[in-house]
Amino acid sequence: MIDDKFLYRFSKDVLRLDPSIRWVGIADNTGVLLNVEHREEVKLLLSDEENEEYASNAIKRHKTRITFEPKLGKMNYALGRYEGLTRATIPINNNYYLLITLDVEAKDYDTIIIEKVIPFIEKEKEKFFS
Repeated sequence: MIDDKFLYRFSKDVLRLDPSIRWVGIADNTGVLLNVEHREEVKLLLSDEENEEYASNAIKRHKTRITFEPKLGKMNYALGRYEGLTRATIPINNNYYLLITLDVEAKDYDTIIIEKVIPFIEKEKEKFFS
C-alpha cells in the first residue's frame, strides 16, 4: 500500500504545478479514490460521493481504451471539457491514475498536462509501487 503522507504531498504538489488546477484525485485501478485535494478557494461542483462515482467510471473508461493501444499507441491522457470545468484522467502506471480538474477558462490545458503534469508524474512514478 502507498504511504498516505506521500499521496498527500504528491496531490498538493500537483495542485501547485499550475494555478488553473482546481482539484486532484489519485485513484487505484479499481477506481477507488485514495486521496483528494483541491485549491482552498475553489467551490467544489461535485460531492465526495459524486467524485467517487466519477473516479470509478473514469478508470472503467480508461480500461476500455487500452484495447486500442496496440494500434493507436499509449494514451497520454483523456480529457472532458464541460461548461463548468475541464477534467483529465492521466495514467500513472497500470495500477494508479491521476484525475485532475482545471478551470474552464484554462485554454492551454494540453500544455499544462503535457509540459507540467506528466513530467511531474514521470519524476515521481517510481514511488507508486504496485
